[in-house]
Amino acid sequence: MILDIFAKRANTHEGKLQVELAQLNYMLPRLKGKGFVLSRLGGGIGTRGPGETKLEVDRRKIRDKITKIKERLDKIASIRKSRRTLRKKREIPVVAVVGYTNAGKSTLLNALTESAVLTEDKLFATLDPTTRKLLFPEGREILFTDTVGFIRKLPILLIEAFQSTLEEAIEADLLIHLIDVSSVNWHKQYLEVKKLLTKIGATQPTILTFNKIDRLSAEELALLKLERFQEESVVFISAQKKIGLQDLINTVRNHIEADWVEIDIFVPFKLGKIIEMIKKYGDLKKIEPVEDGYTVKASVPKNLKNVILDTLQSKKIG
Repeated sequence: MILDIFAKRANTHEGKLQVELAQLNYMLPRLKGKGFVLSRLGGGIGTRGPGETKLEVDRRKIRDKITKIKERLDKIASIRKSRRTLRKKREIPVVAVVGYTNAGKSTLLNALTESAVLTEDKLFATLDPTTRKLLFPEGREILFTDTVGFIRKLPILLIEAFQSTLEEAIEADLLIHLIDVSSVNWHKQYLEVKKLLTKIGATQPTILTFNKIDRLSAEELALLKLERFQEESVVFISAQKKIGLQDLINTVRNHIEADWVEIDIFVPFKLGKIIEMIKKYGDLKKIEPVEDGYTVKASVPKNLKNVILDTLQSKKIG
């Protein structure tokens, strides 16, 4: 049944390949039939060797198809990996939105980035990772990725088939674990997602985000906040009603900037590109024009600080 639902929801080429791979992996060990010997002739010149049964032929065809699909998915995964590497080089933070199926991940992505990702009140409406860009007021970029929804006891063959998609969660800088708090089973769903994240190796910082709070009474919401007060990164939102989104963005910002450092530098006019990099990837706090350049105070990622100082030093040497 799960495979049938996945097949109906797959829209992209990659999604269809992943579903087909899962279907074939499911089918292979379940092939049954008496089969028959095509040929048992042996010996003499011009005769055929031992033949294959119909069952063996079917299994070989399925294995061959599985191999070809894996090769095609590997090529797509390689392209995605190259894109992730480029994003890391450009110091663009990536936040993956994960959660149980139908938790509202695509709705949240649309609300945060004003995009138009497919949103439906259906299981597994999203099977392919979708990445959208959000610009902070100062012009800095951050990427949000919507991922395939999880379910209880997700079959291992689906995990294997969607490995390249799940890697978007593994490789992200930060996770938003979205929970449909209006579901009576939200706590069990929360535990299932945590279990699967551990299984695939996604151990980065996580913002626990309770969605659909507009469906709770004031008393229910107050009790939920009281229950979760000890956890550091908890946000309460309604993606559809756009409630609490600024709190979520601020929490994301705090995580991303946790290991940033302050810099106080002089930037020559000829190296004005440094200022553009700070605006794009850091937080430019103060800039003043002086003779031959600018004095700059900013907060930036550690890696960017090293790049900037190396650039300034090489200019002095040159």
